[in-house]
Amino acid sequence: MAAVTAGMVKELREKTGAGMLDCKKALESADGDLAKATDILREKGLAAAANKAGRIATEGAVGSYIHAGGRIGVLVEVNCETDFVAKTDQFKDFVKDIAMQISASSPKYVRREEVPQAELDHEREILKAQALAEGKPEKIVEKMVEGRLGKYYEEFCLLEQPFIKDPDKTIAQLVNEKIATIGENISIRRFVRFELGEGLEKKVDNFVEEVMAQAKM
Repeated sequence: MAAVTAGMVKELREKTGAGMLDCKKALESADGDLAKATDILREKGLAAAANKAGRIATEGAVGSYIHAGGRIGVLVEVNCETDFVAKTDQFKDFVKDIAMQISASSPKYVRREEVPQAELDHEREILKAQALAEGKPEKIVEKMVEGRLGKYYEEFCLLEQPFIKDPDKTIAQLVNEKIATIGENISIRRFVRFELGEGLEKKVDNFVEEVMAQAKM
């Protein structure tokens, strides 16, 4: 089997718009053949998502989720292309899943491009100091910082978080799957999350487990 490199995954991702993990798996199945890997993604409907991603989506819904006892409240706007799709159960269920995700995982941004540069610079300085304190050679510190910054994005950017119902996929991959299934562009535009007593000293609970228990999953 041909070795699948990061460059090959990047090229396939840029060509199809599919998720990195999906691209890697497709390349492995295709023994490194880019054309065959593209066909595999198309057969799964994942590459089709890229063709719809640029289309205007101004319809949709504002979904909400209130955690047990009213301790956490979430509002999220999810857009699609038509009012017809916005009224389907499949779209409504997707919006609910996203609201639950926000409640449980507490992201700060929808996508990494929204993170303020000042915040990124501050995080890089912290990660650099940590790496140096660990005794890592300075020549590799920058690469380590960028690698660890990926964990930061995964924690605070909604699209890069693992889906609470299926941690093997990210929210971005979930969105692409829904685009392929529904046949319209879908975009998570914005959200707001309120937590009772936020900013005050209080007991720390595992909200992921509580949200999943409330949903009886």
